[in-house]
Amino acid sequence: MSFFKKLRETISAKTEAVTNKFKEGLSKTRDVFVEQMDNLFSTRKKIDEEFYEELEEILIGADVGVNTVMKLIEDLRGEVKKRKIESPSELQPILSEMLIGLLKGDENTGLKMADEGLTVILFVGVNGVGKTTTIGKLAHKLKSEGKKVMLAAGDTFRAGAIEQLEEWGRRAGVDVIKQQAGSDPAAVMFDALQAAKSRGVDVLLCDTAGRLQNKVNLMEELNKIYRVIRREVPEAPHEVLLVLDATTGQNALMQAKLFDEKSGLTGLVLTKLDGTAKGGIVIAIRQELKLPVKFVGLGEKMDDLQQFDSDQFVHALFSKWIGADAERVES
Repeated sequence: MSFFKKLRETISAKTEAVTNKFKEGLSKTRDVFVEQMDNLFSTRKKIDEEFYEELEEILIGADVGVNTVMKLIEDLRGEVKKRKIESPSELQPILSEMLIGLLKGDENTGLKMADEGLTVILFVGVNGVGKTTTIGKLAHKLKSEGKKVMLAAGDTFRAGAIEQLEEWGRRAGVDVIKQQAGSDPAAVMFDALQAAKSRGVDVLLCDTAGRLQNKVNLMEELNKIYRVIRREVPEAPHEVLLVLDATTGQNALMQAKLFDEKSGLTGLVLTKLDGTAKGGIVIAIRQELKLPVKFVGLGEKMDDLQQFDSDQFVHALFSKWIGADAERVES
């Protein structure tokens, strides 16, 4: 069975609504990245050095990451040699399959939940990446799955952060534990943990400050929050999720490396993928950090935060190739 046929069958088993979310959310990347790929694969009649160089440029331009691209090109060269491939069109499914392999890894992209009692999820990231919005959307998602959710307003320094989280709590229909602006974030977490346990909450989603201009203080605050959570719920936090703005490209990768050193990240959330033509940053981040991408933001609506799915991601990008392959098979 061809790779594209297998991918079609995998996608057909998933909900059409989710498939459409990925297609719509990745339209900018598809329009630029895949159009360039199409042009390369259709105009080049043979696989030579110029073909590889152009493919390399397209992949780097989509923010796939230089190290990842070099390895990808090397693997493609090996496949071409091994299978004696001469036509660029024969490389399309091989390239797509390799991209899925780079995205997948071994990790489960689902949230790690407590076996019983309270699950605590800590969100970190710099200001402006969509952290508070992500928390609100995830609260909505978890509540719609029947879980009792609470939010902790731990970003006590950014002007309007507490009010913003309160607004999301109102929209999602969940309680928000807060203190006054400028309060000690660890004290807010302590209050939130006590409230969550006494009210029988299933999931506590914790917002934190994101002032990277004062890295030392920020990281000390995060460590203090971490210690308070561990003291109150020894096996928590169950997830430490870094929220990154996909439109910032390689800058997001630098942020991720810094936070991973200090916070012990368990996963990533990539927001604003619908606003960039450089969706390849998902592959770069996944490869460089070896951390699972847990969720992606594919739009402005409440339900546009989707659990990451590598099959859906590649299918959304290369749906044109997949359609063409289906036509060839049928004819």
